[in-house]
Amino acid sequence: MIKADYIWFDGELVRWEDAKVHLLTHTLHYGLGVFEGIRCYNTKKGPAIFRHHEHIERFFKSAHIVYMKMPFSREEIRKATFETIKANNLKECYIRPIAFYAEGAMGLYPLNNKVHVAIICWEWGAYLGDEGLKKGIRCKISSFNRHHINVSMTKAKVCGNYVNSQLAKIEAVEDGYDEALMLNVDGTVAEGSGENIFIVRKGIIKTPPVAGILEGITRDSVITIAKDLGLEVKEDLITRDEIYIADEMFLCGTAAEITPVREVDRRVIGEGRPGPITRKLQEVFFKVVRGEDPRYEHWLDYVE
Repeated sequence: MIKADYIWFDGELVRWEDAKVHLLTHTLHYGLGVFEGIRCYNTKKGPAIFRHHEHIERFFKSAHIVYMKMPFSREEIRKATFETIKANNLKECYIRPIAFYAEGAMGLYPLNNKVHVAIICWEWGAYLGDEGLKKGIRCKISSFNRHHINVSMTKAKVCGNYVNSQLAKIEAVEDGYDEALMLNVDGTVAEGSGENIFIVRKGIIKTPPVAGILEGITRDSVITIAKDLGLEVKEDLITRDEIYIADEMFLCGTAAEITPVREVDRRVIGEGRPGPITRKLQEVFFKVVRGEDPRYEHWLDYVE
């Protein structure tokens, strides 16, 4: 990680090394906090945050789902994000807002504890590597299932939910792969450890329905772009073996952007390299986030 100079913490900018919490911070022990992952890209008009409003809205909806009362408004978080980017003199960065319960009462009831909010920004390149963006990555089906909708709140980005993701990621990397693909408890394909999944078969793009998975903002962007390109997109159940016989496959997310998959469980996907539809979507996506496609200008929130 390339550390920055300042972090926004409960309404104030503090030095990176001074942004500290107590060892009895409730979320540290029990995992009930919410966060977002957002990217800011450099454009001809200056730094622009991609789909900033949608990310802030999901941040607040995540808090609402888990009973957390946010001590700041949506607009205060938006302006604080601008302030943090400018204070660190960043042109491109990853943005991590997080809300968590402070120290106080221990035990499993957190609602009497103070809610802290922080915004951290830092330079972060391709999550799954520049080589992965160009040539594709290798994945494996995880032995860990994705959350069930009545076990965890799958529409919320809850800190504790990502223990599941970490176990899957560790297993995949230790087994020599780049990323894990996770199945629902019914055996159908859910998502990656931190990404949404798309496959292409016979020219049709397929992605799992949002029931049981996070409603990815990059996922929504990909679907919109694909339809605008005249491509057919289906939200439908995908089986494990359907992945193996896909013509193309890619993962998407704020961190991963659009990353092709060239192999799953030692089965080559398609021709073993990014296919034409994946490459086209990548091309348009990176033009969009850099402000080079006026059709999607409304997705950019320029740093004031």
